[in-house]
Amino acid sequence: MKTLWITILAFGLGFIAPTTIDQLNKVQAKEDNASETKTVRVPAMRNRVYTQFARAQEIADAGDKAGGLAVLDEVKEQLDNLNSYEKAMLWNFYAFMYYANDDMEAATKSFENVVAEKAIPESLRLSTLYSLAQLAMQQGNYPQTLDYLNQWQAINSKPLTSTQHILFAQVYYQNKQYKESLVSVNEAINLAKVNDELPKENWLILQRANYYELKQPKQVTRVMEQLVKHYSKPDYWIQLGAMYGEIGAEDKQLAIMEAAHQAGYITKKQDLLSLAQLYRYHEIPFKAAKVLSSAIDNGQLVANERHLEMLAQAYIAAKSDQQALPVLQKAAEIAENGKFDMQLAQSYLNLEQWQNAINAADKALERGGIERVGDMHLVLGMAFFNLKKFDESLLAFKSAENIKSSAKTATQWYQYVKREQGQHEQLAMLQ
Repeated sequence: MKTLWITILAFGLGFIAPTTIDQLNKVQAKEDNASETKTVRVPAMRNRVYTQFARAQEIADAGDKAGGLAVLDEVKEQLDNLNSYEKAMLWNFYAFMYYANDDMEAATKSFENVVAEKAIPESLRLSTLYSLAQLAMQQGNYPQTLDYLNQWQAINSKPLTSTQHILFAQVYYQNKQYKESLVSVNEAINLAKVNDELPKENWLILQRANYYELKQPKQVTRVMEQLVKHYSKPDYWIQLGAMYGEIGAEDKQLAIMEAAHQAGYITKKQDLLSLAQLYRYHEIPFKAAKVLSSAIDNGQLVANERHLEMLAQAYIAAKSDQQALPVLQKAAEIAENGKFDMQLAQSYLNLEQWQNAINAADKALERGGIERVGDMHLVLGMAFFNLKKFDESLLAFKSAENIKSSAKTATQWYQYVKREQGQHEQLAMLQ
């Protein structure tokens, strides 16, 4: 039983805010104490410019965003008199204001102006490129996101954190670079393991999605096992069952689905039907019948022809014809042909209810729409024979002989009934 299931998670994106005036003080102090061997010397920010930035932020923080922008516009009027660092911080504050106003296009342009300046602190360049990457991702521009991230990584001297690996993985995945995405998400998961931490749920989901896109069902199954183990949700149990079926591990598929059912996780129509089919596949028909019967009683499955037939066939396969009878009777009431009357006739015959078998077989032939007409004549012949109605039995078998699918069996029965009739008549004469 092979079914495949797969879903793609929409990942959230946390935004790195632009540098504020408080952070600016720390950056300036760090740069003032930096080694003289730096390739690019960062100019100092003059007090009058710093004061304007502080005023703009104070006004914006008080809720007057337009007022904050107006102060920045005043600084911008003196743009030619600003040094590189002051220009970069002006664009940085513009980006902060625009982002707060949900103007992503203007925020992006302002950030691009920040990194266009040459003489700026490396920490500011790093944070700005990372923010640009996040903005591009929010807008669905994944090639541009990768470009910014690659620029950022080229000057980043620190090892990537798990969160940063996941950002790369998300972007690669959205850009359909599944191998690269898998490498990044695996790095994040390995870092978590090294630190004795549990991989986050959405990391595993992203890992699973990549394996699925790369057509590696065994690896998808392995990840699903981790999701069931660490984040036990009903859907994960059912999806793991589907994956076991996909890779041919039917025994594990049945075990996980049975456990999920016992835990109350299987409630959807298709999942209930799949479980019943699994039981039938593994030759456990009575459990299939229990699942179907309970689902119909609980209203999880509609008592239509298809579901009633599945239930009846499960009972019959379990040699429980008596329990199949009311199910078949109900199905026969709603059916438009004699299909279920035919099955009723066979069940009555198995239960040695000869007259009921005759009635059901006659009804099946009358209503029509049955595939094996010859079988109904055989049922009639056998039922009449057991009632010692030899003439009716012989007529039924003679009718069955005229149908190719039942001719051989009918001939054998006809000869047998003929002999039995003769012996019965001889015994009657002796009495």
